[in-house]
Amino acid sequence: MRVHSVTVCADRVDVLVDVGDAETLRTTADESIAERALTLLPGLERHTCDNEDSRSFAEEMADTEVPHLFEHVVMELMAQAGSPRSLKGETSWDFKRDGHGIFRVSLEYDDDLVCLGAIKAADKVMCYLTGNGPAPDPARETERLRSLRAVAATA
Repeated sequence: MRVHSVTVCADRVDVLVDVGDAETLRTTADESIAERALTLLPGLERHTCDNEDSRSFAEEMADTEVPHLFEHVVMELMAQAGSPRSLKGETSWDFKRDGHGIFRVSLEYDDDLVCLGAIKAADKVMCYLTGNGPAPDPARETERLRSLRAVAATA
């Protein structure tokens, strides 16, 4: 998974995410992704998700698009840094328009710097979850995001 572009809007941040080939498109590519995600970020257990089957996000994680997991990881990191849990995210795709494997992730924010920092931190988390990087330190990342919020508050 690769963050392709980030656009800051007045009420949200839009992220284009490229997952490449079809084998890495869904979390079912590695059955341990959901378990590792919940171990690293237990707050994901409380996330809700708008889906046809009324499944919780914890249930949804076992078989969802990797960028959808990325969306929830960003939102969880933001929440740990003090953003309201009521903020929403959305993952969509139109492979005809954007090309195969390109997803659009939109994230509401209360602090654009915290959101941008959470995107960067979530990229590290996703590398770990998909088996392409070392385990990040969520507490350290959260502290860094809180410091961004403090910087914005004093500006």
